[in-house]
Amino acid sequence: MRTFALISLGCDKNRVDSERILGALNGAFAVAEPENADLIIVNTCAFIESAREEAVDTILAAASLKQKKCKKLMVVGCLAGLYAEDIKKGIPEVDAIVPVGNYASVGKIAAELFSDDGGESVTGLRPFGSNRLLTTPQHYAYLKVADGCDNHCTYCMIPALRGRYASVPLEELVFEAEGLVRDGVKELILVAQDLTRYGKDLYGEYRLTELLKRLIETDVQRIRLMYCYPELVTDKLIELISKEKKIARYIDIPVQHISDRILKLMNRKSSGQSVRALFDKIRAADSDIAIRTTLMVGFPGETEAEFGELCEFVEQYKPDHVGVFAYSDEETPSSRLPGKVSRRTKLARVDKIGELHLKNTVEKNRALIGTTQRVLYEDIDYERNMFRGRTEKNAPDTDAAVFFTAPFADVGNIYDVRITDVDDYDLIGEAE
Repeated sequence: MRTFALISLGCDKNRVDSERILGALNGAFAVAEPENADLIIVNTCAFIESAREEAVDTILAAASLKQKKCKKLMVVGCLAGLYAEDIKKGIPEVDAIVPVGNYASVGKIAAELFSDDGGESVTGLRPFGSNRLLTTPQHYAYLKVADGCDNHCTYCMIPALRGRYASVPLEELVFEAEGLVRDGVKELILVAQDLTRYGKDLYGEYRLTELLKRLIETDVQRIRLMYCYPELVTDKLIELISKEKKIARYIDIPVQHISDRILKLMNRKSSGQSVRALFDKIRAADSDIAIRTTLMVGFPGETEAEFGELCEFVEQYKPDHVGVFAYSDEETPSSRLPGKVSRRTKLARVDKIGELHLKNTVEKNRALIGTTQRVLYEDIDYERNMFRGRTEKNAPDTDAAVFFTAPFADVGNIYDVRITDVDDYDLIGEAE
């Protein structure tokens, strides 16, 4: 049997696409490491310049393997759509380019690449999307409820890369979720470019709360919400997170900034006042809900006073998790704005927000010393010689961890852990 390797870059939405490609090809090809594969597929990200550079470097590294076992090289995903001509001209070793939206053709194209090389024909392909070969630990999986975006933030390339917002029909999502749960998944992490917009394009109204209620009826143990735009976080959604035991006390709300002028330049639909009011409403409804947010510093024209306003927001509202990014000039409307902020200033502002968030986090973590936390065990940290897990208030990969000792632990199981110490963002403890 022929072999293939898939290298997936970028976000968790991209990961889901990669898992579907793996599922479609597995059966026609055997999965292998890149150096031992007949076919290498690189699923690319092109969101910002650093992501494009990583994608090009990865494609070049894969191309060098064509001097060895690799016979065919395929590039798929965001870079393949917007920069297809550049790839053709710059990396002639690439045999096929498949943009976003054409993933269903990957199997057919892969078979065609090997159809006339004198070897065995490719058979056993599965329909794209009918199976997923998970690349996460078995106890959790991402459920992508939509693709594309209609928000058109002035700094963002997603609409150009992935097109208009397109919801997955509700029944299809429930069916997929049931299959994942049957296969051992305990936690479903719902993702989209804008989770709160789910259903509007299909049904003429927002259907996220209805989707959640349907998913709650399955045997899943936990549901986590990522990428909820602030202007669409409703009272019903907050109430559902607060009261429904199967939904994690956690919500990811990327606010980007707090200055009204900067938000308007970003073409964001929220204001500083509405963001503050939303945080107040969530805390009032349930102070135990962890709020994750994303902030951008160094947007064109951002003044010291406006950055100071953002710092005050972090100090006052103390989001539980903060991802902070320096503005990156891309092929977007914001690149034409005056008042570019220097790289040095942007990095200094990133560091300042990081310092404020770390201070907030350490204070919160120290208050947990002596308490018992429910911790989902996921891995071993060999440097610490401890088990590594996370609480309900932490998402995998992006948030902090709990390191703990125990006589024994099974991956995917939850343990009562008494917190004994703090290591910056992380907690230290011992199983009871």
